[in-house]
Amino acid sequence: MIDIVFDKDNNAAFAYDNNIKIGECVFVEENNTWNIVHTGVDNSYRGQGIAKKLVECIINNAKENNKKLIAECSYAKKLLDRLNSN
Repeated sequence: MIDIVFDKDNNAAFAYDNNIKIGECVFVEENNTWNIVHTGVDNSYRGQGIAKKLVECIINNAKENNKKLIAECSYAKKLLDRLNSN
């Protein structure tokens, strides 16, 4: 089972498979805004929706912490644009 863990101290969400880190979504905080700068998943785990779950974890925590959210990461930007257009 894949676990998604939000880590505010490291400005990231991490994906783990049996305590082995297999993915991450990293953001930079500036002026009350979280900017997602990187999303990556180990090649052997791609295509399972893990990257989407990582970005969604950051989105949910941004909402809980009243932060604005932007993305330099191309994958996260596409996902945010899709969610904002609905």
